[in-house]
Amino acid sequence: MKHHHFIIISLTIQGHINPTLQLAKNLSRAGVRCTFVTTVNGFSKLNNLPSIDGLFYASISDGNDDGTAKMDFSDYMKQLKRVGSENLKKLIDRYAGDGHPVTCLVYTFIWPWVAEVAREINLPSAFLVIQSATAFAIYHHLFSINNNGVYSSTNEINLSFPIKLPELPLLFRDDIPSFLLQNDPYSSFMIPVMREHIQNLEHDTNPRVLINTFNKLEEKSLKIIDKIGIYSIGPLIPSAFLDGIELEDKSFGCDLFEKSETYCQWLDSKLEGSVVYVAFGSIATVKEEQKEEVLQGLLESEMPFLWVIRSSKEDDKKKNDEIYGLNGKGMIVPWCSQMEVLFHKSIGCFVSHCGWNSTLESTIAGVPLIGVPQLADQFTNIKMVEEVWGTGVRARVEEEGGIVKREELKRCLGVLMGDGEKGNEIRRNVKKYRDLAMEAVKVGGSSHNNLNKFLESL
Repeated sequence: MKHHHFIIISLTIQGHINPTLQLAKNLSRAGVRCTFVTTVNGFSKLNNLPSIDGLFYASISDGNDDGTAKMDFSDYMKQLKRVGSENLKKLIDRYAGDGHPVTCLVYTFIWPWVAEVAREINLPSAFLVIQSATAFAIYHHLFSINNNGVYSSTNEINLSFPIKLPELPLLFRDDIPSFLLQNDPYSSFMIPVMREHIQNLEHDTNPRVLINTFNKLEEKSLKIIDKIGIYSIGPLIPSAFLDGIELEDKSFGCDLFEKSETYCQWLDSKLEGSVVYVAFGSIATVKEEQKEEVLQGLLESEMPFLWVIRSSKEDDKKKNDEIYGLNGKGMIVPWCSQMEVLFHKSIGCFVSHCGWNSTLESTIAGVPLIGVPQLADQFTNIKMVEEVWGTGVRARVEEEGGIVKREELKRCLGVLMGDGEKGNEIRRNVKKYRDLAMEAVKVGGSSHNNLNKFLESL
């Protein structure tokens, strides 16, 4: 195999770091030299980065190295492209001078201009999609010039519902990534970014898209987009939880938040399948009213629960401390190793925002989901979880206020934690997809083969 050197470039948000670092680890173990790159300011926040032969780290300036400049995200994106592209080219030149020429650029969601840099200097590139193939199929449908997509030449929001994609359920307003909607605060900069991604791929003579999914999970969605160089290479999950080849690979390798160390003993004291795990991700801020409804729903269900609530202020930490062990049922922690928790025998279900990483992780662990989506592609993910894969249920919000009430949470818990026919069917489904994921990443499995095909395409 050709001696490759990949630059894999990512934003320093936990949900972006986890899959990109895991891809870098997987490639390094396959003999590819990888350099994980982020901004100078972002790099300063990273700790406990994995130390693996062939895996290196670097940073480039985005013009805001100390993180103090205040600007809206649209202005930041323009600056990132202008300053970042020049500094990325300098980094590539430096590696060439050091005898380690770069052979491929891999980039994630807010870096569409990396494809332009690659074309300019005659390097292959690949877009690493860290959302689902279904979400990507929606973006392709809406932004493609070839398909005369709604957003192919405008930021004006003029969607009509339902959206129909071949062989998928009809998609309504509550089923698509939220930034595609008029009232979403992220639409003004995310619509241009996604259009740039799709149109860059359409301008490329040999486009490559790596997706953190596996064939048997999203077969129909992958078929929709199969003409644009798709490689499903997931789940991008630490090896110890999947193929077991690298037993020491038990974490993604970089937590941006401080973990509690007490939850494992607490989980050990609980019965198998008895604990409700609750976590709403690393980005969304959950309303206080919603927190209260979740708390009361959990307490009234009389099921033990482990709940991750990110704490940034001392008052928040004190408040969370007061809730620890409330009625002897619950434990609240500021952060945890989610894979470690989901694979614990005591976990019975996962109340989740349904970010794509969490959705995949719960599937790999064989844990059913209760979806409480907050933003972005989470609405699409729970649509697939409930209506296509049958691996969980969606908690319905009240029309006024958009809150999941305690009664609704208790209803969902009753389904997933009870012995009824629907709960049993969901548990069978999630275990089926867990086994299919394990098959996909084995030597000779679809994801293993697709990664090799991608390398051979370069």
